[in-house]
Amino acid sequence: MGRESGRRSARLKDLVIAGVAAGVLSACLALPVLLPTGLGVKAANHAFETLPGSLATPALPQRSVILAADGSRLATFYYENRVEVPLAQVAPIMRQAIIAIEDSRFYRHGALDAKSILRALFANLSAGTVVEGGSTLSQQYVKNALAETATTTTARREALEPTAVRKLRELRLAIGLEKHLTKEQILERYLNIAYFGDGAYGVEAAARHYFGVHAVDLSLAQAATLAGIVRAPQTYDPNLHPVRGRTRRDTVLDRMAELKVITPQQAAEVKGRPLGLRITATPNGCVESSAPFFCDYVQREILANRAFGKTAQERRFLLQRGGLQIRTTLEPRMQKAAQHALNRYVPPDNKSGKAAAEVLIRPGTGEITAMALDRRMGDSTKRGTLWVNLAADSDHGSSLGMQAGSTFKVFTLAAALDKGMAFGHKLDAPKSFVPTGFRNCDGDRVGDSGVSLGNAGDGEGGKQFTLVTGTWHSVNTFFLELERKVGLCATYKMATRLGMRRATGQKLEQYPSFTLGFNTVSPLRLAAAYAAFAARGRYCRPIAITSVMGPTGFLPVPRAKCHQAIDEGVADAVSHILRGVLTKGTAKGNELGRPAAGKTGTVDNFSAAWFAGYTPDLASAVWVGDPRGGYKHPLRDVCLGEACYAQVYGADVPAPIWRATMEAALKGVPAHDFAGPPGEYFREGDGEKEEDDKAKDKAAGADQGGKDLPEPNSRLPWFFDPPFVWPWKGD
Repeated sequence: MGRESGRRSARLKDLVIAGVAAGVLSACLALPVLLPTGLGVKAANHAFETLPGSLATPALPQRSVILAADGSRLATFYYENRVEVPLAQVAPIMRQAIIAIEDSRFYRHGALDAKSILRALFANLSAGTVVEGGSTLSQQYVKNALAETATTTTARREALEPTAVRKLRELRLAIGLEKHLTKEQILERYLNIAYFGDGAYGVEAAARHYFGVHAVDLSLAQAATLAGIVRAPQTYDPNLHPVRGRTRRDTVLDRMAELKVITPQQAAEVKGRPLGLRITATPNGCVESSAPFFCDYVQREILANRAFGKTAQERRFLLQRGGLQIRTTLEPRMQKAAQHALNRYVPPDNKSGKAAAEVLIRPGTGEITAMALDRRMGDSTKRGTLWVNLAADSDHGSSLGMQAGSTFKVFTLAAALDKGMAFGHKLDAPKSFVPTGFRNCDGDRVGDSGVSLGNAGDGEGGKQFTLVTGTWHSVNTFFLELERKVGLCATYKMATRLGMRRATGQKLEQYPSFTLGFNTVSPLRLAAAYAAFAARGRYCRPIAITSVMGPTGFLPVPRAKCHQAIDEGVADAVSHILRGVLTKGTAKGNELGRPAAGKTGTVDNFSAAWFAGYTPDLASAVWVGDPRGGYKHPLRDVCLGEACYAQVYGADVPAPIWRATMEAALKGVPAHDFAGPPGEYFREGDGEKEEDDKAKDKAAGADQGGKDLPEPNSRLPWFFDPPFVWPWKGD
């Protein structure tokens, strides 16, 4: 009884409001004519006239789309799922259906239709409930426009609440609207602003959502279904309430037949059919994108760049409401290649909890052609999902970065070549190395005489290596000695010239183990640096967006800002040496069948593994590790994909991922060769032979099998470090 009594009270309240509103509106129009000298009438008329008489046409929220380089859709963002269209792109039968059921005298009255108000009031009183409305399309548009322009919850509630005051304000604004716009313009705006239920705003989005067609292609049955929804979307939504939706559709058809818009036979024929819904959901955001982490990178680029708004709120407003068309650098074929390779070698649901990330960049352009993780985007507490984008810096994915391992040796190599060191130049690689004699770029001494660094497995120490063989076999003590000779500062400057910085955005830290890769970086930054070698020393800042089209034209987008970071000859010499890593060094067996170069990386204690490599046409960096922390969860005794490993080196998993990705991504792309290095680098020979032939058996790799040497564990508590701080190389 209580619920029924509540319903009756609500219906009675609605009828009272409708009656009062009708009386007020009729009085406002009629009394000034009937009793022009009445004082009360003058006051009422003055109050009506002082209400705002014009309505600022709101810019309707429209959904934004992120597109791949080929124009395919990657993601959609919206506050309201709406696609605005001109009236010419709405089927005539749809226009007729909405007018028939909502305002049949639309072309014969002004802002107010007194006849419709009185008819609605009589019908509602007779039925004991609200069965018919008296508002014109102009008034309905005004109501929706006021709600759209509301900036607070209170203002939006006031714009929609059924009160006589609201009706009076709507009428005043509708009168102004009718003075400045044609009926066709009002109808167009109404069809674009109306809510059609189930998250669809505007007739175009509704047509696509419910029937999978454009508004211009709507049939009679489809148009009648949509027209019937707008009176009460929550009640007549055909997806949620198919019986009510069909009954309401039939009501619209009967009204159209009554008005002779269609024949009774047409109405009867359509009424005999089911609704024929083909619900097409429009995902909102990156989670369901085919490239979710790249999509998230693009989203963060928009939200963080002041070119798209002065404040974060303005930028989010633009993305969700601005109807942007964001075209990106992503190549779907390359994205699929990377995703397939990652999932093959490090399955998303692997029991060990390990993860992998890869970024592809086109040399000489900065264009990110692929960005993938082996995880799905989602709740990080669930297996196989992750919110953090491990491929990018913290400002574009929340990752704090991962230690780079021996992939950083390339910057010491480049610094040595930049100083004119020849391929055949030899250095002693001791079995152990005490990190003294180093200065940072401020001239401060850094290092620790109490620390001794070596080569894990120690099959490489106690002899000489050339610049070439020391790189091929990734000998830790060789590179520490090389870094001391060329200078820590020179190595640091080489890395920064090639765009390297910590994933947190801070400068790289300068300690002797810099060359061994203790700094935490992102695959994106590393891929961009290696791409510079592929582009003969031309570094380009990574970019993901090529253009952004808004409602009023193109918006400025971040540029790659390419520049010659190092001499062409130095870059060519680096590529010449790194080619041998794939044919004779730590990554032997991962050749591509075309000119390619690269470098393995294994972080100390097997906490992570890397491979960064490139051809003249494409560069890539691959990381494999554990998001929970590599030192707590090292790459030891793990099974990934189809193989199990006692420990994982850069050549074991990252390099095969790189090879599989590159082979698929470059399929059909003509092979190009690297430019040859300047002859001056051969003045001491080609550097492919070591001090003596006896060393060849031991030179197979860093750990008994041609493996890259992991950086030795040199983590020390802070109280052992004075006076020189040795970096804590934890996760």
